[in-house]
Amino acid sequence: MFADPQSVTISGTAVSLPRTAAGTNTGGFSSNDGNVTLSVASSYGSKVRRTISLGHQKVAADPLLSGANNYYNMRTYLVVETPKVGYTVAEAKAVVDALVAYLTASTGAKVTQLLGGEN
Repeated sequence: MFADPQSVTISGTAVSLPRTAAGTNTGGFSSNDGNVTLSVASSYGSKVRRTISLGHQKVAADPLLSGANNYYNMRTYLVVETPKVGYTVAEAKAVVDALVAYLTASTGAKVTQLLGGEN
């Protein structure tokens, strides 16, 4: 079980995320204002799927309506899918670590490319 609370840093600001949900194979954490959420889940089918996601919500100006504001939100996921047998936790972690390092190398250049629509 993930510790309570969790913390994430967005644009240099740490956000505390107390536990707000717990269930069979799931956990949820939210900031006090509800603008940042963290979800963790595992599912067991023909493969084992582990998912962690970070959601963010903000209010910003509506580009089409002068003087109007809207809520906007986004979510990012990391999904790890492994066979029921064949990989140890350490082996799977090594593959996840490689992807995270690849995405964050060169000050996140690959994430920038991904968000820019490159493929």
